[in-house]
Amino acid sequence: MEMTGAHDFTEAHFDNVFIGISGLIGAGKSTLAKALGEELKLPVYYEPVIDNVYLEDFYKDMTKYSFPLQIFLLNKRFKQQQQIIWQGQGGVLDRTIYEDGVFARMLRDSGQMTDRDFRTYMELFQNMSNFMQKPNIIVHLDISPEESHRRISMRSRECESGVPLEYLKSLHAAYEVFIKDISRVIPVIKVDYSRFRTAEEMAAVIKVEYAKIANIRQVTFSDLLQRSPSKFSTGLTPDKKKIKSEHEEKERPDAPDAPNIEVA
Repeated sequence: MEMTGAHDFTEAHFDNVFIGISGLIGAGKSTLAKALGEELKLPVYYEPVIDNVYLEDFYKDMTKYSFPLQIFLLNKRFKQQQQIIWQGQGGVLDRTIYEDGVFARMLRDSGQMTDRDFRTYMELFQNMSNFMQKPNIIVHLDISPEESHRRISMRSRECESGVPLEYLKSLHAAYEVFIKDISRVIPVIKVDYSRFRTAEEMAAVIKVEYAKIANIRQVTFSDLLQRSPSKFSTGLTPDKKKIKSEHEEKERPDAPDAPNIEVA
């Protein structure tokens, strides 16, 4: 059966591919998303900043507005995810929905979100994730907290004027954990983005790296034997070894009545 509008996974084509971009505040996600969209002929979906009715209040009082802000963002990003599915054209997303969990967990750990609100948020996210399409790849723009803080100051958004450096340091540490975890599910291309790059440079790098991605692991029994010889030397687990030993003792005609012995 011929499928129309589906991404061809047999080659590293970029028609209909779904690219998520992640990174600290000020990393250059929106700029890169726009440039990649033009370069790769993909629709671009931007993080809701201008129409974010909670953002300015959140930076003034994080404890009070952390939960409503996270719910607002989760709702908006879920809508974007659904649009990508419905339109069937792929796209570039300038911040993934999976990153929201990074912010929520960091807010919980820093005492700016209650455990109750965090559990409610994560349960809602997990329920929504059942209906979400995962990106084919995530491009993570890696910059230092200090560089993030400098870029925030340079672009002078009023709602971001109160972002402290310590907040960005905590966020950077949380991102390191996030990237390690999400890479088990979605391939990640991590880019040193301490200097802005052109769309042509980034597109070329992503194309090359995307073509290399393959989630295939080959394992042989000789590998397993070297790693855990006690478990794989006979192909039997300790429980099965015990059963086998008991059976062999019973089969011997001169076997004495003796207590069971588990073979190590």
